[in-house]
Amino acid sequence: MATTTISKAFDSLTDPRIDRTKRHPLINILTISICAIIAGCDDFQSISEYGKSKKAWFEDFLDLKNGIPCRDTFNDVLNRLNPHEFSKAFTQWVCSLGDLKDDIVALDGKVMRGTLDKANGNPAIHLVSAWSVKNNMCFGQIKVSDKSNEITAIPKLLKLIDIEGATVTTDAMGTQYKIGNQIVEKKGNYLLALKGNQGEFHDDIKLYFDSHLQDGFTEIKQSVFSHVNGDHGRIETRKVWLISNVEWLVESHPRWKSLRGIAMIESWREMNGKETYERRYYITSHHDKSAEFIAKAIRSHWHVENKLHWQLDVSFNEDYNRLRSGNAAENFALMNKIALNLLKNEKSIRLGVKNKRLKSGWDNDYMLKVLTVGLTIG
Repeated sequence: MATTTISKAFDSLTDPRIDRTKRHPLINILTISICAIIAGCDDFQSISEYGKSKKAWFEDFLDLKNGIPCRDTFNDVLNRLNPHEFSKAFTQWVCSLGDLKDDIVALDGKVMRGTLDKANGNPAIHLVSAWSVKNNMCFGQIKVSDKSNEITAIPKLLKLIDIEGATVTTDAMGTQYKIGNQIVEKKGNYLLALKGNQGEFHDDIKLYFDSHLQDGFTEIKQSVFSHVNGDHGRIETRKVWLISNVEWLVESHPRWKSLRGIAMIESWREMNGKETYERRYYITSHHDKSAEFIAKAIRSHWHVENKLHWQLDVSFNEDYNRLRSGNAAENFALMNKIALNLLKNEKSIRLGVKNKRLKSGWDNDYMLKVLTVGLTIG
């Protein structure tokens, strides 16, 4: 039987146990755990029971001379496994499946609500993830330090990923000149949301657009794109202006040395007879893109919410994960993302993630297709 992508990607991880306690190889524990999570398991007891029920199948490609690990073994190993090393191996594995050139890479954070430990005063685990729009996969995960925020986590995540040729998007929390410059230094580009937390920088851009809206942008060169979208009784009109002549702004704010464009989007939404209006601002390092590209990249950013965070909550019940000790919650979250990547990119059948998980649990041949999807993905 062909070696699975899991064993190729994770067999070099450091085993946290001392030699005399290694009755079960680390790759066995990880492979069984990931297969069990793909099949719908969400705790260590169900993982162990799944392994026992599939023991004959696992014996085709794993050394099970000591049988299937018990619940406590899964718990102990995944509590102690180094999450940074695991995350790095995960990113290397995903990067072998697809590149990020000409891609939109959306960075966004998510709090695992079930991990909040009020009794011991421990905050819920907060993770920042990188979502590839082109590849329809998560490319990385990093934990936000307990007494920090996404601003310090994003640079660490960017170090793990090869973003050359990609456009990186974030919400306003990630709009920091050091993050922008880091992206450009790694030969990527950025499109960052801009809000009032940027103070005078935000105010200068807002004032610039306000003044030129009044004269219809007759004095400056701009790219404009409009789009109307309607469904389920909702009509939304968006108009985007992109200005690439921003030398004046860089002179006033030299820390943003990589800035090459500013954009404004106006949105009108009509639903049930009520109309709302919103105006948002963005900055970019792109100097040769159109307003249409910027509009599509802005909309693509929300894939990280709809296709990653929402799926993890709905299909994997991630917000109900109550693991609170050691590294277990962080490592379990990463295995959820491994499972989601594999399930989304197994395309031999037309089923949603939830039903693919069910089919993987009862059909060993289909599970093998899911596990080896990385050997055939384009």
